[in-house]
Amino acid sequence: MKEMKKLVATVVAFILACSLPLSGIAAEKQMFPDVPPTKHFAEAVNDLATRTIIGGYPDGTFKPGNSITRGQAAAIIAKMIGLETWNVKGQKFKDVPTSYGFYKAIAKMAEEGIIGGYPDGSFRPDEPIKRKNMAAILVKAFDLPRDGKVNNPFKGEVGITQDVLIIYKLGITSGTTPTTFSPNAPITRGQAAKMLVATEKVRVTNGVTLKAGDLGWDAITAVIDDQVNPSVFRAVRVAGKKDTLSQVQLLPLKEGTGGVVIWGKDKDLTDKYQKYYLHVKKVSGELRLTLEKTNDTLPAVVKLNTKYKFVKHISLATIDGEIVSDNVKVDGIEYNFTNIKVEKPGEYIASVRFDTGEETRYSVTVFESEDSFLYDGYAAEIGPVTNE
Repeated sequence: MKEMKKLVATVVAFILACSLPLSGIAAEKQMFPDVPPTKHFAEAVNDLATRTIIGGYPDGTFKPGNSITRGQAAAIIAKMIGLETWNVKGQKFKDVPTSYGFYKAIAKMAEEGIIGGYPDGSFRPDEPIKRKNMAAILVKAFDLPRDGKVNNPFKGEVGITQDVLIIYKLGITSGTTPTTFSPNAPITRGQAAKMLVATEKVRVTNGVTLKAGDLGWDAITAVIDDQVNPSVFRAVRVAGKKDTLSQVQLLPLKEGTGGVVIWGKDKDLTDKYQKYYLHVKKVSGELRLTLEKTNDTLPAVVKLNTKYKFVKHISLATIDGEIVSDNVKVDGIEYNFTNIKVEKPGEYIASVRFDTGEETRYSVTVFESEDSFLYDGYAAEIGPVTNE
């Protein structure tokens, strides 16, 4: 039995060792004489070289300080994300002939909507790629979380894009100084290697990505994320390469339960929708988000125009006079409106008494709204309470 346990332990240890990323192994092996282990990008360079994603020069060097070109960046990233470049439909750039070394990679990346060119129809493949352009490509190619609500530490600097802020927040790269990013500066080969490996490691591990195809749809057309506890999560529509145009990323913000409604269309252009509860819990110190499909419809929030008056008491009855509640709670005040919740569809009368002693009534109508998390409803004042 002990020998069996030892064998199992050995097998498990072997599996774990094989599942480790190459970076740790690659870092021990210096692939290029001009990339010593002391360089901050050495591990990334060795990792990518071990996987034959990048290579060096004929003299055996890597030249990490040289700029990486737009064409080289396209070829490397196409390889990293597994694009099938053997079957391209042609390309649109006048300065990228079929004889160009990175023609297929550039054509496929453009076909997927990951890269674009200049207004004059060129791509300029041999130009050094700028830091902001590299950011844009990484966000699209790796479908990075589009949580762009980031405090911009590079204020006052021209050329800071949303993509720059996204990769900065994710820790893929830092600024050239604490207050500058240098978006128009070229990227060196060493810097590019480090950014690429860092990007690979970024995943939406604590959130959920919903794709139209997962729902049996052709497209996701809208997301309603403000009806049920929206402070718990953030919904981000993904606009990246062509097959991710119909995705939404759901990212946790704090513990709790929220709700979201996803709208879309199927192949026949029929409108579709799906409701989800989003449960956010802390697991091992990290927020985790899970989805639960539901057909629930929650109470309507009806706005009573109380004209900035202070409400002291509200009662609700059906139009037949049956009391629904003799003490309706206020569900928030917005400007001149006092909000109340109504549980079920129907026709109601809300009787309101103000702190002045004045009383008035509202007709309240609540109705089904299948593609919403809430019943819908509205109210209209019908006049003061009478003793009749």
